This record gives sequence, structure tokens and C-alpha cells, in this order.
Amino acid sequence: MEVIRTRYLDILRAGKDKTDTVKVLTGMRRTGKSTILRQFMDTLDDGEERVAVDIDLLDTVPDRARLRRMITDGFSEGRIHHVFVDEIQDVDGWERVVAMLVARGDCDVYITGSNAKMLSSELATKISGRYTEIEVHPLSFGEYLELYPGDRYERFGEYLRYGALPMVDPSRGSVFCDGQLEDVFNTVIVKDVLSRIGSKDVTRLLSVARFLYSNSGNVTNIDSISKELGIGYPTVRKYVEEMVAAHLFHYCERFDIVGKRILKSKGKFYSTDIGMRRVVMKGGPVPDMSRPLENIVYMELLRRGHTVRVGSYRGSEVDFTVTDPDRIEYYQVTQTMMADETRGRELRPLERVNDNYRKTVLTMDRFGLGSYDGIEVVNVIDWLCGR
Repeated sequence: MEVIRTRYLDILRAGKDKTDTVKVLTGMRRTGKSTILRQFMDTLDDGEERVAVDIDLLDTVPDRARLRRMITDGFSEGRIHHVFVDEIQDVDGWERVVAMLVARGDCDVYITGSNAKMLSSELATKISGRYTEIEVHPLSFGEYLELYPGDRYERFGEYLRYGALPMVDPSRGSVFCDGQLEDVFNTVIVKDVLSRIGSKDVTRLLSVARFLYSNSGNVTNIDSISKELGIGYPTVRKYVEEMVAAHLFHYCERFDIVGKRILKSKGKFYSTDIGMRRVVMKGGPVPDMSRPLENIVYMELLRRGHTVRVGSYRGSEVDFTVTDPDRIEYYQVTQTMMADETRGRELRPLERVNDNYRKTVLTMDRFGLGSYDGIEVVNVIDWLCGR
């Protein structure tokens, strides 16, 4: 059983037959990029020509010349060729093959990759301005409920514990699921981080990863990580950059709400998948859900296509500030608003922001919801479900 990832499929459909633009699905391994490619291939008409190569399923990683032959051998004349290559970054010189396909003018190209730097360096230099990036995130909670129907308030506990990778089925039990999550993490660390920096120092890399996981949602920077772990600043910076590039973590900048500018000082790191965070941290059930809850909201805002930053307003912090071209929105995330002291603490930063943009507090509470002087207090599970 699988869920149809409608949002991503709609984007791919919009680019269909546009031979001058490569459609690039990026994201952490096992977030569903291959499945989305296959789902899109299934929407093509029977008569449309398609060529699909999954690098991970080959006995050996092909070189550039072999990959080119695998794709172009058997092309028919006078037709558009729909080309799909999965995990293409493992092929040395892959960008030249993609550039060649674009130059032909008769290839509708779709590729996937698990490292963000493939876009900032190799691909950009070869076909600059002729690709569109589609970042694939783990399942939204709405998609999770499609895959595992049931009471959404009960299912949310599973979502908090096991995360949202499509392959992790909570019905198989914690031992099996945790093993899957640990295996994905180890694969990313070895194939997408250590192999790129030419290092075998797993111990120090794991210590940096665990620091980021344990401080998810806390203001931090490279200097503080270096001092805390006793690892040199250049090494920490390199490790963090590569883990972000491998989509293990996302970096959330700070935004000066008054000055409408990005602050270069400390931001926050969030985990792409909270189930993986729990496994790497060797945690059991989630006793304090405040950090995972904030992490889930951050990822959902990204998934909905927003530009998300930590808000800073005259000494106060707003958890998330959405700064899209056509809107600004503010969000606070808290486990509960039931205590008067907590309610005041969560409302106060939003009350201080003196503008008329939408302000929302997301909470696990199912009572006491509504509007407080224009600030909407909403159940976070309902919000995740689009209600």
C-alpha cells in the first residue's frame, strides 16, 4: 500500500514535455523520490516512450559513457523521450549526460538525488537556469493518515514516535521500525556525507549529528558546537554543511521582524525526520513532545512551500515567521496553553508584534481554542490535517 503524493505529481505534470527544463527531485534518502517518479511514469500514456534507470539497483555504478548508452540506445526518431534516472549523483560525470540530453531537444528529463550540492555546483554549471528543483520531504501527517487510516489523535502518537518515512510501517513493531530508521541514517552518513568529504571518522561525525539532534529547535551555531564537543571549527563546519546537504537537517535562519532582514547570528537546526532523531538519540517513548512538535510544524510549513524563519522582535522570539512574497504569518508552537502562565508566555511575543498579519498558536490542547485578541489558538493535529 502506498499514498499518492499529489503535490509532487502536480508539479511534475506541470513540467511534462518541457524538454528545456530538467525536473530534479531532491531530498533525503527514503523520503519517496523513487516512488514519486514511478507514480508519475504510471500517468504517461501507453504510447509515450520512457527510459528508466535506477542507479541503486545496478550491480555496478555506471560511468558517464555507459549511462549515456543505457539511456539513448533504442531511442525512436521524431518522438519525445521521457527519461527517468534515480540517484544520479552516484555516477561520476552525470551532469554531462544530463546536459547532452537537454541539448538534444527531444528529451523530457527527470532525475533524483540525495545531496543538495548537486544543484549548487555540478548541475548548475552545465545547464544553468534550465532545471527546476522539487524537494521531497517525508510524509505529511495528512498523507500518513491516508496510508494508515484511523483516529487522527491516536495516530499522531505513532507519527511522533516513528516519524514519516514512507517505508516505516508502525504495525511491524518498534524493533523492526527502529532498525529501518537506523539503517537509513547509517546509509546517509556513509554514502552521502563521509564519502563526499573523504573521511572515515564516523565517531566525530556521529557526535556532531547527535549534538544537532539533541539541540533541535535550540538557537545554536558552529562555534558553540565546536566548543561543546572539543572538535575544531573547520571540521564541525564541514560536517554540518554536508549533513544539511544530505538533507538530514534543515537550517532555519533568524529574521528581524522590525527591520525585515535576515540576521547572521544564531539560527536553529531541525531534523528532517523525527523518528530518525529518536533512534539516533537512543530515546524510547517521547516523554516531552515540545521539541518534536515544533520540528513537525517546521517541516509542515516547508512542505506547504513557505519560506520559514525564526522571528526576532525586540528581544522576543516568535517560533516561526513565514515570509512569502504575498504574505507574512507568525506561528508559536506549544504543547499546552491550559495554564495561565503558559498562555501568557506564548501569546506575549505575538502580542508585541505590532502589525495586522495573521498570528497563530498551535497546541496539542483540544479545549480553550479560538481567538485571543486576534491571535488564533488552533489544535496542531487539526492544523496538520488542513482543518
